[in-house]
Amino acid sequence: MKKARIGVLALQGAFREHVRAVTLCGGEAVEVRRQSELDGLEGLILPGGESTVMGRLLVEWNLLEPVRALCSSGIPVLATCAGLILLCREILDYPRQPRLGLLDASVRRNAFGRQVDSFSTELTLDPFPGLDSGDSLEAVFIRAPLIERIGPEVRCLACVQGKPVAVRQGNLLALSFHPELTDDLRLHRWMVHEALRRSR
Repeated sequence: MKKARIGVLALQGAFREHVRAVTLCGGEAVEVRRQSELDGLEGLILPGGESTVMGRLLVEWNLLEPVRALCSSGIPVLATCAGLILLCREILDYPRQPRLGLLDASVRRNAFGRQVDSFSTELTLDPFPGLDSGDSLEAVFIRAPLIERIGPEVRCLACVQGKPVAVRQGNLLALSFHPELTDDLRLHRWMVHEALRRSR
């Protein structure tokens, strides 16, 4: 039986938890550190971590443009926390930070506070094709970014304190929180199923 090849950007941050989740969902997780490891991927995860470090390494390791091209190709992309920051078009508090700039949104880093201000809450995402919807999911926020603005093509799926924390633009699904730190695999299952659907 064919397995979806899901890349997990593994330059820094919480990539191992995403690798585990993809594997549990029946996908083949590929840790991405070199351009050659992007070949043949059917989905890509941009994990949490330090967005400034990840952006700098994308440039230094000549990955920024290849990753941008892959994300623009239509494969499903899941970006969490720092990954969301990298995906956004505008980073309000660090405008010079390297980023992919594909999501029509403006983001502020660490807007929910420092590490000691981390929290979890129950969210219900607006349904979209391929996602098992209905039940709420646990959303873990750790030094989480805040989406201040979204463009007309961006759909808000969930809010906290009146601000979007889960958005979707075409093939891009971006979250302020960390689904990989819970046992709820619905979002990773969506990634794997969507990758398989596109590859048929």
